[in-house]
Amino acid sequence: MSNVIGGSDGQSQVAQGLEAQTISKVTKRLVPFLVLLYIIAYLDRVNVGYAALTFKKDLALSDTAFGLGAGIFFFGYFLFEVPSNIFLEKFGARKWIARIMITWGIVSVAMALTKGETSFYILRFILGAAEAGFFPGIILYLTYWFPTVHRARIVASFMFGIPVCVIFGAPLSSLLLEMNGIGGLAGWQWLFIIEGLPAVILGFVTLNYLTDKPKDATWLQNDERAWLVNAMEKDAATRASKGPTHFAAIFTDSRVLLLALVYLGLIVGLYGVGLWLPQIVKKFGLTNLQVGFVGAIPYVFAAIVMIPWGRSSDRTGERIYHVAIPAIVGFAGLIGAAYAPTPVISLIALSVAACGILAALPTFWSLPTAILGGSAAAGGIALINSVGNLGGFLGPYLVGYIKDMTQTFEIPLIVLGCFMLASGILVLMMGPSLRKAMAGTSSK
Repeated sequence: MSNVIGGSDGQSQVAQGLEAQTISKVTKRLVPFLVLLYIIAYLDRVNVGYAALTFKKDLALSDTAFGLGAGIFFFGYFLFEVPSNIFLEKFGARKWIARIMITWGIVSVAMALTKGETSFYILRFILGAAEAGFFPGIILYLTYWFPTVHRARIVASFMFGIPVCVIFGAPLSSLLLEMNGIGGLAGWQWLFIIEGLPAVILGFVTLNYLTDKPKDATWLQNDERAWLVNAMEKDAATRASKGPTHFAAIFTDSRVLLLALVYLGLIVGLYGVGLWLPQIVKKFGLTNLQVGFVGAIPYVFAAIVMIPWGRSSDRTGERIYHVAIPAIVGFAGLIGAAYAPTPVISLIALSVAACGILAALPTFWSLPTAILGGSAAAGGIALINSVGNLGGFLGPYLVGYIKDMTQTFEIPLIVLGCFMLASGILVLMMGPSLRKAMAGTSSK
């Protein structure tokens, strides 16, 4: 830095270099660890889809009962999400995220105690309540560390945990089902026990690893820490000028409520597909072990797409089309899967759908985090996520109910696709007001 000649150009080059250096260091410190946490969290949400390959028969569950139990997780999530995010802001991310992980890990292990329909519903509800606040808490946590201009890429990197989870978790879950009979336990019981324990362990690691705020980051150099604190204060001030900063205001801001509906449609697609994909793939005539490997294929393609798509959004500053286009692509993929004449074409269409769903989600979160500040950010992010995650109940339940009625996945896939299309259209309709609100935050 001492070699840079003075003047505005030289100062600008120094500032840009310090920004790049600081963001790189923060990214390397936080993002890989947060991705690991999300991989474990998402696996404990959706591993029930692979457990269902055998436990539906063991527990005599209908498709409707499975869909209801799989989705009821999100009622617990919905009820406790906003309070959880408020507590995170009060007690600090390090302690609160650790608390969430330890409790959800314990409940996830306890899923092995499921004896029938009622206990399945109760344990899934408690699991949702235990995990409530994790995802929106991480989204809020990222707003403490990354200015808006970097956020779509960072959120995409964090949500990269979804495809990575399925790519590795699906085969793992199928392999664990092969432990059937060991120690007198069913394979699905071993699945819940072995996949639940890492959350408890990582909860204690979180207590010692995460840093609550940039001002506490002793692992940054003094100039890096000063730059980041200043950048985040400016970012928060900009957001405060573009939208609500007080918690109560989020309930009267139509943009917050409409964004919750957009997110609901995306989540209907995410979990409607994710929780039923093993059984959809099973219809191809595969063994349980083969299902784990084949079911991971759509997420391999999604993993390839989602981070470059987030980078494109940050590079261009465009947000609206970066949400709407993949949502509509997700719709097209689901419709294609519904009418696919062969398993291969169905798998290709499901891969297109997965790419669309997982490309839309990270960029979506650049919208509310750009217009909310202060306590409204904590409450607004949690409100959007909790209302939106009711789609996590609606998607799996609709698939199960319609499947029981029709004995086919064709109509359920069409219904899921329509929700994706509705989200794409709604965010396009909101485009003018959102662009106006985000003017000045490096988001077009």
